[in-house]
Amino acid sequence: MKNMFLYTITVLIWGSTWIAIEYQLGEVAVEISLIYRFALAAIFILLFSKLLGLSLKFSFKQHLYIALLGLLNFSLNYVMLYKAQTYLSSAMTSIGFSMLLLVNIVNTRIFFGKKITIKTYIGSMIGIVGIMTLFWPEVKNFNAASSTITGIIFVLSGIIFASLGNMISVRNSSHDLPVLQSSGWGMLYGSLFLLVIALYNNIEFTFSMKTSYILSLAYLTIFGTVIAFYSYFVLLKNIGPEKASYSIVLFPVVAVILSSLFENFEWTVYTISGFILVASGNLLVLTPREKLKKYTAQFLQRKIESFPASDIKVSVAKVKSPS
Repeated sequence: MKNMFLYTITVLIWGSTWIAIEYQLGEVAVEISLIYRFALAAIFILLFSKLLGLSLKFSFKQHLYIALLGLLNFSLNYVMLYKAQTYLSSAMTSIGFSMLLLVNIVNTRIFFGKKITIKTYIGSMIGIVGIMTLFWPEVKNFNAASSTITGIIFVLSGIIFASLGNMISVRNSSHDLPVLQSSGWGMLYGSLFLLVIALYNNIEFTFSMKTSYILSLAYLTIFGTVIAFYSYFVLLKNIGPEKASYSIVLFPVVAVILSSLFENFEWTVYTISGFILVASGNLLVLTPREKLKKYTAQFLQRKIESFPASDIKVSVAKVKSPS
């Protein structure tokens, strides 16, 4: 029940953060908005941990891995995704990002030696076809200057960084690093990396006083970062990256619904087909082999039972009759 609760929280919050990110774009540079988000979240978590009497001390080696988590999951990953949403709708970015599930499975094999099953390969191919279908109008008329292609590149880059960050999180959990405190330090390191990027690129520090910007920043900080990441990292620890990644299949549903309501997201044959294929590929990968066999057997049984008895007799008679 605890894992189910964490799962539901993760799906609902992360499914809604994509639309909240839209209100962060435009007036304030992406890197600066992310510094505000993760620095505030880090301060909140570290102070909360201190109030609970939790230890914030880690060894130098542990800090290195926590810093690496911050670089991948709380810095580079989000820079790529925020920039992607300057070219794509929140729905399209969310659907594209759901391919993280497949990358997580491949990286779990690479870093932890977990075997990749045949159904995973099939599911991956279905997912890739789904992404191609989703963006087919742009892929068909490929143009290096196309804004959509640029958005896709940013999404794929974000997926790679996020997956590597997930692997670091699994590694840290396996070495008994506490989720709450290590997340707080990781967010602090992530905001410091973002600060270095901003200073190196001479990005101006600004702040928007628009209500939409302030409210979306507060939502992304408390719910999208503190609560959702804690829930997700606990799931990674409790049930592993493959099962925890199931949330990635579900939150695009929330994102698409919200995008349809607030962004006038337009459904086409390509978006509907691509969405179904991506979700189907991910579900195939996540469904245990035993359950898959059971569902297939039940499906075939229902199909057989749906045929009229007379048709079955005729078919059998034809098979038995001499040629």
